Amino acid sequence: MLGLQRGTVQVVAHSSEWATLFWAERERLAAALGTHALDIQHIGSTAVPGLAAKPILDIGIGVGAESDAVACVPLLEGLGYTYRGDRGADEGHFFDLGAETRLTHYIHMLLISSAGWRNYLKFRDTLMAHPDSRDAYMQLKRELARQFAEDRAAYTAGKAQFIRQILAETV
Repeated sequence: MLGLQRGTVQVVAHSSEWATLFWAERERLAAALGTHALDIQHIGSTAVPGLAAKPILDIGIGVGAESDAVACVPLLEGLGYTYRGDRGADEGHFFDLGAETRLTHYIHMLLISSAGWRNYLKFRDTLMAHPDSRDAYMQLKRELARQFAEDRAAYTAGKAQFIRQILAETV
């Protein structure tokens, strides 16, 4: 089951359904975006088996040029996504899907050559390959969710140092 009210935090046990839901959405995105999307990846905590997460699928879309990102905005809006703007080199163009009371998908669209794109994949892959890091991250997420259940910004900020550390430690 997917969905969470904007601004709130709830961390739930990992669901094998998340991978299935990602692949279905990936097909829908690939059909709509065509050659504008060079890669579509399941990123974020829902992509890591065994990792508790907010019940929102994070999807990364790698594009070759900024003009491709601009061209994708109306295509994604046609699929029901809401464009929330460009959040910079680390997060890219951001979209969400769902009602304010039940957001189900986030898209981060970045240049495929960017450090931000590489970092999303590197962080996911590191957690998948290192259960100790995955479990430490899960413990942190659960603690932050308890502390900041109604403050998504504080929850996200609380994870930043851990993410920077993982990215710095992996080559």
